[in-house]
Amino acid sequence: MKSFKKYVAEFIGTMVLVIVGCGVAVATGCSDNGGIVATALAFGLAIVALAYTIGSISGCHINPAVSLAMLITKKISALDFLGYVIAQTLGATLGASIVALFFKGFDSLGGNQAQAVLTVGYGEVGSLFVALAVEIVLTFIFVFAILGVTSKDENGRVSGLVIGLSLTLVHLLGIRLTGTSVNPARSFGPALLQAFAGNTDALAQVWIFIVGPLAGAALAALIFKLLFSKKEA
Repeated sequence: MKSFKKYVAEFIGTMVLVIVGCGVAVATGCSDNGGIVATALAFGLAIVALAYTIGSISGCHINPAVSLAMLITKKISALDFLGYVIAQTLGATLGASIVALFFKGFDSLGGNQAQAVLTVGYGEVGSLFVALAVEIVLTFIFVFAILGVTSKDENGRVSGLVIGLSLTLVHLLGIRLTGTSVNPARSFGPALLQAFAGNTDALAQVWIFIVGPLAGAALAALIFKLLFSKKEA
C-alpha cells in the first residue's frame, strides 16, 4: 500500500506539472521573452507547490531522470524506480491530454517552433548533437542541485523552493535552445499525443529528450557520490 501511494503521488504530480507548465507554454506560445519567463516560472512554481504537497509521500520526483539519480545514489530501489517511471509517464500523458482538451485538440501540443517547448525541437541550435548536449548539461545542473539540497535534513524547509527555482533557471536558458525537457516523461506524453493527431515528428525526435536527461542525471549522481564520499572521508 505504501508503494502504491507513492506511485499515485508521482502520477498526480507529473500530470499537474504537464498541465501547468505545458498549458502556460501553449497559452503564451513562448513567442517572446514574456512568454519564456512565464513558462519557466510555471514549471518552477509547479515544482515548488508539488514538493510541499507530495514530497513527504514520494519525494516528488515527477521526472524519470530524477528517479534515476535517486536509484544511483541508493535512495530508492530498482522496483520503485520502475514504478515511478511508469506512473510518471502515464501522468504526463494524461496531463498532455488535458492540455489538448483545454486548447481544442492535439495539434495545440506542437506545430510551430514556439510551441516546441511542449515536446521537442531544436530551437536555435539546429543540430541533433547540440540539442542532446543541451539536455545533458541542463539536466546535470538541475539534478545536481536536487541532490545537493536534499542531502541534508536541515534543508527540508527550503528544498522545494530551491528545486523549483533550479528548474526555472534551466528553462530560462533552454527554452530557446531545445524547448527544455530535462524530463523524459513530460516530453514523451505530448509527443505520443501528437503522433495520434498524425504528427510523428516529435515522437521521432523524442529519444533525444529521453537519452539526454537520463545521461545528465546519471552524470550528476555519479559526480555527487564521488564528492560526497570524499567529504565523508
